[in-house]
Amino acid sequence: MKFGPPIVLASRSPRRRQLLQEAGICVHVLPPEMDDGELTPQGQTPQQWVLDMALLKALDVVPRVSSHKEFEAGTVLAADTVCVHRGEILGQPADADHAYAMLSGLCDSVHRTISGVCLIRLADGHRMLFVDEAEVYLGKLSEAELREYVQSGQWQGKAGGYNLAERIDAGWPIRCEGDPATVMGLPMQRLRGLLNGAENDQR
Repeated sequence: MKFGPPIVLASRSPRRRQLLQEAGICVHVLPPEMDDGELTPQGQTPQQWVLDMALLKALDVVPRVSSHKEFEAGTVLAADTVCVHRGEILGQPADADHAYAMLSGLCDSVHRTISGVCLIRLADGHRMLFVDEAEVYLGKLSEAELREYVQSGQWQGKAGGYNLAERIDAGWPIRCEGDPATVMGLPMQRLRGLLNGAENDQR
């Protein structure tokens, strides 16, 4: 099943937009109006939670673009990402103290990063939802390193409080098994084959 351009990204995440652009996919960004920060899992598995959130985001945006002729053959793409550590679902830190506590807990251990994706084809309303997972090991960091990072504010808006590529570049003891893009919010290894004709589309 293929989903064609133009691609409308239902996300505020600059990292998701960057991942698509780096794959040569022209993307139109229209963030959902819903505040997903006010929602919390109510007994769902992490996999079901990210799928539910991705679907809600996509459904929020579809009515706002479906009446525009330029998007009638296009696709709405939405995603949600969480980390799971010792059975606890970790989303984005609420503040600096939360970020420090979250990252301190992740140090010297393995956690899973789970991204749920929803694609809705505007021509006929067909939906596809899928989940992709990766394992991340974060080694030991000193208190000074953590404090400096938290004070930088780079944790903001990031599931688990970090961006994988940024932390690798910064020299953190961190490694990933699976698609690194899944950890950064959008499983590009699976998406590339689904976004038929979207590469280098310039509409």
